[in-house]
Amino acid sequence: KQWYQRRVAITAGKTDEYKKHYAQLCMQIAEHYCDARDFERAIQCYRDALSQDPDDLSASLALAKLHLSIRELEECLNICSLLLQKNPQNEEAIVIMANVLFQQNQHAEAIHHFQQLLQKRPDNFTALATLVDLLRRAGKGEECARFLEMAERSSAKIPLSPGFNYCKGLHAWYSGNSHIALKHFNLARKDSTWGESAVLAMIKICLNPDNETTGGEVFQNAEPESLVADRKENDILSVKAAEKLLHDLRPTNAQSAMKVRILENYCLIATSNKQNVERALDSFMEIVATQSDHVPALLGSAIAFMVLKQTPRARNQLKRIAKMSWNPIDAEEFEKGWLLLADIYITNSKYDMAQDLIKKCLKQNQACFKAWEYLGYVNEKEASYKDAAMNYEKAWQYSTFTNPTIGFKLAFNYLKAKRFIDAIDVCHKVLHHHPNYPKIKKDILDKARANIRV
Repeated sequence: KQWYQRRVAITAGKTDEYKKHYAQLCMQIAEHYCDARDFERAIQCYRDALSQDPDDLSASLALAKLHLSIRELEECLNICSLLLQKNPQNEEAIVIMANVLFQQNQHAEAIHHFQQLLQKRPDNFTALATLVDLLRRAGKGEECARFLEMAERSSAKIPLSPGFNYCKGLHAWYSGNSHIALKHFNLARKDSTWGESAVLAMIKICLNPDNETTGGEVFQNAEPESLVADRKENDILSVKAAEKLLHDLRPTNAQSAMKVRILENYCLIATSNKQNVERALDSFMEIVATQSDHVPALLGSAIAFMVLKQTPRARNQLKRIAKMSWNPIDAEEFEKGWLLLADIYITNSKYDMAQDLIKKCLKQNQACFKAWEYLGYVNEKEASYKDAAMNYEKAWQYSTFTNPTIGFKLAFNYLKAKRFIDAIDVCHKVLHHHPNYPKIKKDILDKARANIRV
């Protein structure tokens, strides 16, 4: 770094070509700092690059993305505004700016920017994938369909393109349709641009197809026995599938290599073998020793501690995550960390502390059905069945009306709240998708029907 600073100082009065060379060097060093999560130094390096070559578009966009990722929204917006003044058609700047507007809760304006861009360029799959994620977080996932359809209608080639299939897979995954998501991600996994992201998503689905709170205890025995046996057999096959996908993956940079390492550790935890879990824990702790604020590693170590029945140590790791500021890079891990800590608090009847964490999660992702399910559970424990039903309704909605456990809880609370017709309706939907679920018929459907007859 010191050598680089001395060499940059020498560029004063040098040729433009010479300055561009050192601007590129600044970019390389900034990327290194990003990999190490030293964002402050990365920002300085990007600024140094721009001081040498103010027209370097890649440096400006990289700096804007970095500001966005660490929630420095005004700085990000300023850079995007300058870029759009120079070129109003700069698609990357439009996507970043729309992302900022979403994070500032200006959803209508953000969607308008995306719509204008995608009408002109329906094959801009980076914009489409970003929009799918943002709409989900805003609780507007149902709006994704029209943008996907708009892209599909624009050309006969688009349905076959890897980028489009990645976006379709993302929407299906977020909608709780894991099997459909895997099908679309599989069509994208050989692509040089979308392949790595598609494979990483496939691995995550294999390891946690129903988006459960890994390591949590509140809902551990909530699933009916008729479905548990099938799940155990599927879990073994899924872990093997995840391991094969990981084996075939070739990381392209340090950030990708770290993601692979994290997922390798999750595969070890998923085996439930004590030695494997301890190996994963050691690996996570090695990462935390060098990067104390590495959220995925902190979460991974907490999950390993939970599996090893060392709840106090898990809680300590999760509290560290709870004290950190949220950022989009680790959004998924923040949510899972908050919910796992809430799970621990609920187990210990600390409902107020749990609700604070759950609401924190919903602030960042309104479509997190697991958060709504936890809220419903807390209401149910407090015998507030009307409120429980309202929260389970949200969980049922955002799990696309197919999760049998949530359906059972919703129907049960409808029954308790004397909403017998609604209880019957939910029972029918659950039995339609899961006919091998006799418990819901016996415990709820028959009782609701009997109450209507009375």
